[in-house]
Amino acid sequence: MEISFNNISVGGGRPPLIIAGPCVIESEEITLSTAERLKEMCAAAGLPFVFKSSYDKANRTSVTSYRGPGIDRGLRILIDVRKRFDIPVLSDAHSVEEIKIAAEALDVVQLPAFLCRQTDLILAAAETGKPVSIKKGQFLAPWDVKNIIEKFTSTGNRRLLLTERGTSFGYNNLVVDFRSLPIMRSYGYPVIFDVTHSLQLPGGQGTSSGGQREFAEAFARAAVAVGVDGLFMEVHPDPDTALCDGPNMIPLDRVPRLLATIRDIHALLAAEGGPKSAA
Repeated sequence: MEISFNNISVGGGRPPLIIAGPCVIESEEITLSTAERLKEMCAAAGLPFVFKSSYDKANRTSVTSYRGPGIDRGLRILIDVRKRFDIPVLSDAHSVEEIKIAAEALDVVQLPAFLCRQTDLILAAAETGKPVSIKKGQFLAPWDVKNIIEKFTSTGNRRLLLTERGTSFGYNNLVVDFRSLPIMRSYGYPVIFDVTHSLQLPGGQGTSSGGQREFAEAFARAAVAVGVDGLFMEVHPDPDTALCDGPNMIPLDRVPRLLATIRDIHALLAAEGGPKSAA
């Protein structure tokens, strides 16, 4: 199935969508400069692009962790990104009340993995009529997304993106079972692979999460080779100084080479008829 919005089409064998940006809005300057550079990089690689950054990270490990500028200022910054650079924007929403506000500003609404079974939240997001990206919870098997799909499409909205972000495996660790990608795609909706959150070590640093960004390029290549409709990658000009998820974010200067590789792998598979979904 193909989902279209803002002159972008996702799925149906098209080049993979890139959803990328800093984990959280740290400042207007960092947000705008990163968005501009990412637009240029994706255009050079010939890949469609949606800018992502969170106005509020409601599930930080510690009460003292930086959460973002909040919904009002955060949405104003994201609206500015869209107007200045003519690119669609995506951010997380955490409650029914938030969705009503966020959907007026966002091109794509995202529901975090921890909230993927919240029926009222899914219905509220679907009822906006917007494209919605729902992350598969770290606690779900790939076939469990059928229940998410049923809830979402009960509203008549079929503009759904399903995102894989790894599965809980022991303490402070995640594992990616790449079989989940063709399984999830077999249900007929575009599947996005969250490269960087799959490399997160939840709570791994005590009061914050750790991560293993040294494996990001390998995971991205593997996902495209297995078959996905897009990649979600959190990137930052200097991840070591980032206020959220620095250990698993990709440095901005490493993105162009990765995008070129992603494009070439997809083109090779397309020439051979493309990857197949699980039966």
